[in-house]
Amino acid sequence: MIKPAMLFKPLPGNRVSCRLCAHRCRLDPNEFGKCGVRENRDGVLQTHVYGEVIAAHVDPIEKKPLYHYLPGTASFSIATIGCNFHCAFCQNWRISQENGRKGIGTGERSISPQEIVEAAVSRGCRSIAYTYTEPTVFFEFAYDTARIAHDRGLGNVFVTNGFMTAEALRTIEPYLDACNVDLKSFRDDFYRDICRGRLAPVLESIRLMKEMGIWVEVTTLILPGVNDSDGELEKIVDFIAGVDPCIPWHISRFHPDYEVRDITPTPVETLRRAYQTGNRGGLRHVYIGNVPGESEDTLCSECGRPLILRRGFSSTAIDIVDSRCPACGANIAGVF
Repeated sequence: MIKPAMLFKPLPGNRVSCRLCAHRCRLDPNEFGKCGVRENRDGVLQTHVYGEVIAAHVDPIEKKPLYHYLPGTASFSIATIGCNFHCAFCQNWRISQENGRKGIGTGERSISPQEIVEAAVSRGCRSIAYTYTEPTVFFEFAYDTARIAHDRGLGNVFVTNGFMTAEALRTIEPYLDACNVDLKSFRDDFYRDICRGRLAPVLESIRLMKEMGIWVEVTTLILPGVNDSDGELEKIVDFIAGVDPCIPWHISRFHPDYEVRDITPTPVETLRRAYQTGNRGGLRHVYIGNVPGESEDTLCSECGRPLILRRGFSSTAIDIVDSRCPACGANIAGVF
């Protein structure tokens, strides 16, 4: 469904300025933004993907990955096409890199926010996750759905690259409960050359989410020889610890895909080295992803007691009482 967009400003000559993400596209009539799903039509910014859900699944919340937000529960997970990044290593490129310029995402039937919420409730989900692609680009649909979900007692989760404006975050803040943010690198040239974005807005989003009281977890996909140097890993850890050492850091294993097929999967030893860097840097909870059985349990940061046991994408045992370790009483950050 094509629908008027939120967060834009009219400009002279029927041009518009989009205020949704940090690209802040200024668009001539009939021009699409970098996301490929928002278009200037006669001086009004329009979204091409309202209700055009291309993926809808019930996932364990751990798959987002969110390990400290309602562990052991299910999240109704949805996406439309489109993304405001164009990462050469994208794992979901078949849907994220499709766009409205091709006439995709404008089918005859759209799903309403109310239908999404009802589907989540009927399937016993505790939250709705806006995921798989970039939720910022289907902001209007996510916003309307999140408001209804909030009223029904469901949580709302963004799995995001963090490249949104502060205005967008403040707009959805009352209804947004948790975010997993991809911090892909700590180099601006990485973001510009590989993702076609910038680093600074992502860092600002993480800081602002934390200030707003949104539960935040961070994921870094480790590409061998690209963003795995000791210096870069230390900078990522220093940044996260500087915001809050209780923010969980997920170190994810890379697998060749999309335009990056000449790099081998991340060696497990590299992931273990990053894990040690996180621990040395003061992070309370560091996890290794995409390697089953490798540092996926939650341990008490004070006494080391196993608190949440995981296998694959599921929590199999949770031993946290009133957000505290039952052995030593240490506070465990999260939403349990």
